[in-house]
Amino acid sequence: MVKRTLAEKLAILSDAAKYDASCASSGGERRDSRDGKGLGSSGGSGICHAYAPDGRCISLLKILMTNFCIYECAYCINRASSRVERARFSVEEVVRLTVEFYRRNYIEGLFLSSGIIRSPDDTMADMVRIARTLREVEGFRGYIHLKTIPSASRELIDEAGRWADRLSINVEMPTEASLADYAPEKSAQGIRKAMAEVRLRREASREGPTFRGKRPARFAPAGQSTQVIVGADAACDRTILTQSSTLYASYGLSRVYYSAFSPIPDPAKALPLKPPPLMREHRLYQADWLLRFYGFGVEEIGGSSGMLDLDIDPKTAWALRHRERFPVDVNRGSREELLRVPGFGTKTVGRILAARRRGAVRYEHLKAMGAVLKKAQAFIVAGGWSPHGLLEAERLRARFAPAPEQLALF
Repeated sequence: MVKRTLAEKLAILSDAAKYDASCASSGGERRDSRDGKGLGSSGGSGICHAYAPDGRCISLLKILMTNFCIYECAYCINRASSRVERARFSVEEVVRLTVEFYRRNYIEGLFLSSGIIRSPDDTMADMVRIARTLREVEGFRGYIHLKTIPSASRELIDEAGRWADRLSINVEMPTEASLADYAPEKSAQGIRKAMAEVRLRREASREGPTFRGKRPARFAPAGQSTQVIVGADAACDRTILTQSSTLYASYGLSRVYYSAFSPIPDPAKALPLKPPPLMREHRLYQADWLLRFYGFGVEEIGGSSGMLDLDIDPKTAWALRHRERFPVDVNRGSREELLRVPGFGTKTVGRILAARRRGAVRYEHLKAMGAVLKKAQAFIVAGGWSPHGLLEAERLRARFAPAPEQLALF
């Protein structure tokens, strides 16, 4: 193996980590550092940016421990047969990088993933050692996100959750059949079993004191997440969202991340030659938001083809298909009805409901409440406003459909 400097390893292994989208620090809590001995807080090369629920930008060192791998996943640039440059960090090197990056105020936490070396247990054991050393030896109080290897032993996953704020286990593909075709060493059943164990362990850590009077240790307090690759197989958007809905309901996931398939060097013959439109990934995130926060069901999102409209966001597309549900009176509509209005977010709806208790809400009030009136005005009635003919099908199509491209003469 070629001997590389730490800087060379960082360049290789930070670049290799860019394909993992399930990197975010939302939900992390500041660990107690009142003793003045702790490093880091969750409140160049290898640095990514994630956003907390309050909008703060949080910098993370995002790296692979190694891009060597014994697995042959067709969609992965680091698969065993791939001819990429390889590198591997030692446990001590990852700890050193994390601490030094923090001391220079470059980062507030660590996102660590890895290829599989020797065996899942050997790889997971090294990742756990990194997290434990940061916490116990270095006194690191920043955010730690570990990519969990589902086939690793229960004991190792249990210990990973003690030191990490968030664990993630990637389902990779939208269907079990696709996973079997593209990643034969991985098991959909094994992935779901690992997710279930993490959920049970998290629920147990939230219970009250045991009969001995001790409260169970915190376990992955920022929850667990997963990632699904979009466009590497023939799965439609409805299939992908159905899987996500099941994962949220069954395993209490904090997030499902969608990663548009990107053609890789030296690709497997089974993979498509072109990536899907990035807008498809964006529309899936929007649809995911509707499932989680707006009360939509999977069957309501997407057209008859099972694919999301790339030209119009899924909430507006639903409203265009259901003009009979509009206009909604902002002074009389229920919370559920208001959440269906394009241009109204959850905060806007909350402000409308609060304002209604003090008096009538007028059209000119809505902008200050956060409403996107360009989208909403065709679908609402408010004090001083009526959509009149805006709900007519022809006008709606003209309003929301993208403008046709201007053709050049030559």
